[in-house]
Amino acid sequence: MGLVSRNTAILLSGAALLAMGLGASHAQEVEKTARQGRVTLLQRIVVGAGTDKVAIDTPQAVTVVEQEDIDRAQATTVGDIFAQIPGVTVSGSERVLGETFNIRGIGSPESGSEEGRIIVTVDGATKYYEQYRMGGFFSDPELYKRVEVLRGPASSTLYGSGALGGVINFTTKDASDFIADGQTGALRLKGAFNSNRNGWLGAAILAHRFNENFEVLAAGNYRVADNYVTGNGTEIRSSYFEAPSGLIKGTLGDGNEQTIRLSYQHWTSSASDQDYAQVSSDKPGSVFGAFGTVDRLVTDKTAVLSYENPASDNPWLNLKVTGSYSDTSVDQSNHKPFPGDPDFPSTIFQDTRYGYETWQFNVQNTFDYTGESFENHLTIGSQTARQHRTTDTELPIGTHPEGTDFQTGIFLQNEFVWNERLTIIPGIRFDFQRLEADGSVRDAPTVEDTAISPKIAALYRLNDTLSVFGSYAHTERFPTLDEIYSSDFTRGGIPNYSINLNKERSNNYEAGFAVSAYDILQGGDALQFKATGFYNDITDLIERRRNGYPQYVNVGKAHLYGAEIEIGYDSDYVFANAGYALTRGRNDVTGGGLNTIAPDELSLTIGGRMPDQDLSFGWKARFVDNQDRVAGTPNTRVATPGFSVHDVFLNWKPEEGKFANIEASFGIDNIFNKQYREFLSNDPAKGRTFKVALIKQFGW
Repeated sequence: MGLVSRNTAILLSGAALLAMGLGASHAQEVEKTARQGRVTLLQRIVVGAGTDKVAIDTPQAVTVVEQEDIDRAQATTVGDIFAQIPGVTVSGSERVLGETFNIRGIGSPESGSEEGRIIVTVDGATKYYEQYRMGGFFSDPELYKRVEVLRGPASSTLYGSGALGGVINFTTKDASDFIADGQTGALRLKGAFNSNRNGWLGAAILAHRFNENFEVLAAGNYRVADNYVTGNGTEIRSSYFEAPSGLIKGTLGDGNEQTIRLSYQHWTSSASDQDYAQVSSDKPGSVFGAFGTVDRLVTDKTAVLSYENPASDNPWLNLKVTGSYSDTSVDQSNHKPFPGDPDFPSTIFQDTRYGYETWQFNVQNTFDYTGESFENHLTIGSQTARQHRTTDTELPIGTHPEGTDFQTGIFLQNEFVWNERLTIIPGIRFDFQRLEADGSVRDAPTVEDTAISPKIAALYRLNDTLSVFGSYAHTERFPTLDEIYSSDFTRGGIPNYSINLNKERSNNYEAGFAVSAYDILQGGDALQFKATGFYNDITDLIERRRNGYPQYVNVGKAHLYGAEIEIGYDSDYVFANAGYALTRGRNDVTGGGLNTIAPDELSLTIGGRMPDQDLSFGWKARFVDNQDRVAGTPNTRVATPGFSVHDVFLNWKPEEGKFANIEASFGIDNIFNKQYREFLSNDPAKGRTFKVALIKQFGW
């Protein structure tokens, strides 16, 4: 651990001890939060981990990003949302078509299996995409009001086997988010600009409540930008984009009892002469220069129909039913090598339409039982999905096999709370998978398998200030279509599939403590602190071989371990957040490091408020250690030096008067124009960037 890491640990430990000495009772915590409307980062409600609870009372490392955080960051790509979350890193590149996620050292754009190790959902619909040299999630941050990140395999119980890294849940905006009390409609217009380079956003939201039970939201966004430049003025090829998107969402509800939601989300990006490789620079004359350029159209569609019935007068009924459809497609054509480079022959460059189409159905019900000194919440559910992968092309592409992945599972999770102090959460999930080859995949057998994901977690409130928690979770990740059926048709015309792959198995252990304190520097302020340590032991790791066939093999064992710390403070005039992450990993077969481990990082946000002037302002910083724990092939990475990057922000949001319903935001990212590269990104990051946004809302 470097000097920055050691000092950070000492500083955060001191903050925890201070909080322990200045705590208030749990009843006061709830009362003050409700009275003042003040919620720190760790007091935000978590809905994706079972029954609703605040983050600090969840026996799992969870971070909730709300609308104010997204607006404050003036996020240009989805990856910008995660910059301050400990243990979470965006890998690949800063291009809108090159981003994938990494949680606790799991996740890389250079392996087809990584997408399956982190589960990503939009309003409950699971999203998945894998293609060589492309990212895995295509969308716009303007569509979302909330993002939950549940770190670690414990989330496999509710979301599906194989969430070795964790789960990321995106929630789209609702009409009720914009309609003021006593009004029936709203029109929200937003314009934004960022200087690196010529980035523009135009957005409009129309929300209308037809009656007390029915409301509709229609949102449209248009975002465009040129190639960005790094701190030393280098232009990053093919980072330009043009991406319109939209959302239509209707909500039909009977008070707070029964609710039906129907939504459709559409995102697209079209570009000519775009670098084939979106996860790294594709420079003429380099080893990657042979990839050249293509014309590319990317389309992502998500439709969700859900029904919820909490039935507050019936403890045996709290029903949630969701049906969803997801379709992600990439149309590429007109491949051209760079001038002066040879035309590298490969089927991956032919005119092709790649696609993933997924139908999914989820149902779960929670049974509540309450006694004199305890309460119990038993959740039982099932999840079924059919994912179809297509490659519409003239010649077969062995590295993008076609087929169908059918999975169905049942799960049970129980939450027992005794005397508002002890919480115990056991759970278990059983899954079945069937993989069937299709299209260009010739004479490939059907593969079937089952998986089990048990867990147990507990949290104990030692007193009104301090609580401790721990958990054990086991999960098993099925091989993907890509891993089972990838082959090379140029080698004698005889495919060599990986049909004998074993499931990846993970045993994860976590332990930590949490602290809540109030009335520290002034009456009514709040401080929360949460520290989590984890150890994840993975067997039967699946990796792609650079030479030799079959292409995917089980390579043995690896382990990852580390710690994460989160702090949230809020008061009338000052607010602050801090996050720290340390992750280590080792391949137990080779004895070498794992190339997907992000460096140690401390993130800070310190801000102030001027209520009389309707202003909030602040400074954000990231202090990142060097990362030289790199191994050889496959997926060789170059060690990166440590760096620090600093941002500032200013928001003006009048609540009343003639300027009410107007909001202005200003920010500068990388104010010192630092030249640096994220370890899990293949290109240098953006240089200094000025950002401004103006919002005007009309109501009726």
